[in-house]
Amino acid sequence: MLEADALKWWFATRSHAAARDHFFRIFFRSWLPFAVDFLKIIVRLLAPLNLAAVEERVRTWESYRHRAGLIHATRLERICGLNLEGEKCGDTSSVPPFTRDTAIQKVRGAEDGWNSRNPGKVSLAYTPDSRWRNRAEFVNARAKIVAFLTRKWAKELDYRLIKELWAFTNNRIAVRFAYEWHDDSGNWFRSYGNENWEFDDSGLMRVRLACINDLPISASERKYHWPLGRRPDDHPGLSDLGL
Repeated sequence: MLEADALKWWFATRSHAAARDHFFRIFFRSWLPFAVDFLKIIVRLLAPLNLAAVEERVRTWESYRHRAGLIHATRLERICGLNLEGEKCGDTSSVPPFTRDTAIQKVRGAEDGWNSRNPGKVSLAYTPDSRWRNRAEFVNARAKIVAFLTRKWAKELDYRLIKELWAFTNNRIAVRFAYEWHDDSGNWFRSYGNENWEFDDSGLMRVRLACINDLPISASERKYHWPLGRRPDDHPGLSDLGL
């Protein structure tokens, strides 16, 4: 009886071992290479954004813009998605000469872009050689615009902006605006300003001149309370708020 049980145990362990060996042979020959390839794909998808590749893509599109014509290149950017985040970075569908409707659209597009507080996205609404005067600071070219906006929104916390059309001509728009923010000590401000914009033929801004004055306010005097980001369509504008 003991010999029969021992024989059964020997055959069972041999069978299990053979099955185990067979499974590992199949796994290492067939499934392991597939799993490795799958993991490589996942790593590539989850890898941090390659900024060098993004910059090269931007340079390529800017070169194409120069060679193929400003308006056509801008349309292709909208179709092919130069804005890698899939969000608007300022309206480039409105091109000079402006009408009242397209000027209002341009102003709202700029407001939406700045309320994103994303320096890289906002910079794409300006020409590569755009010239700015912001208060008493002079900023030229997209790279410096990104650096300027990064500093701005590191200082101006919980930033909310409303812009309003003041006047327009062929390729120029005048805007008034007010934004609310607080510093890292919790002191609130409302900053009032006026901007003069000039655009190229593709609808990108090539000149921005801004004068701004900061008014200290208490938290109870705030008028902007929407969640950070784009101002809701039903939120009052500057004139509606008496600003």
